[in-house]
Amino acid sequence: MTTHRPIHLALLLLLAAITFSHADQFVLFDVTFTFTQEDALNSKPSQSHYYVKSDRLNPERPKDWTTPVDYRNGTVHLRLEVLEKPVGDQPTSWSVCYIPYKGQNHGYGCIGTGAYSKTGAIEKDLSMTTFWQNNDIIWSQGIKEMHLVLKDDKNLHAHKRPDPEKFFPTKVRMTLIQVSKGAKYDPKLVPAPSSSTKP
Repeated sequence: MTTHRPIHLALLLLLAAITFSHADQFVLFDVTFTFTQEDALNSKPSQSHYYVKSDRLNPERPKDWTTPVDYRNGTVHLRLEVLEKPVGDQPTSWSVCYIPYKGQNHGYGCIGTGAYSKTGAIEKDLSMTTFWQNNDIIWSQGIKEMHLVLKDDKNLHAHKRPDPEKFFPTKVRMTLIQVSKGAKYDPKLVPAPSSSTKP
């Protein structure tokens, strides 16, 4: 019996390591909301912004994104489900901006959904070290809130367009899952839809 113990122990350690590597992810936010032209014009402090404040982010998100688990050098899995949009195929996009508790230079950084023209789901994995101004965030201090900015495919804010009826109203569900360095996104670990919604 004793001759099998090292093998059993090795298998258990291997299984634990695999489970741990797959489990190194968390949902930063999961929001479903309708965004109207009135919402875009009246959003403060900046127009065309939908604000996901701290109380709508995952309360168990790490305070330090660099240690003991390194999310800063991992990836983010972005899922955008476009539920409703105006008729027509106007290319539309969202900038998704990380707002830290402490920043430097410009003080924030943003990923993007890329342009879409129809309803449906978009999913992509993005590096946390290559997106716009990612170095302007002091990741060891954590993320305070997120700003979702509605734009056209030329990076122009939707409210500045001469044809806002092509962008508003729209209804989307957006989910961000942070995956640690060396781990792989596992959709089975994403919980059911959040109750953090706006009609």
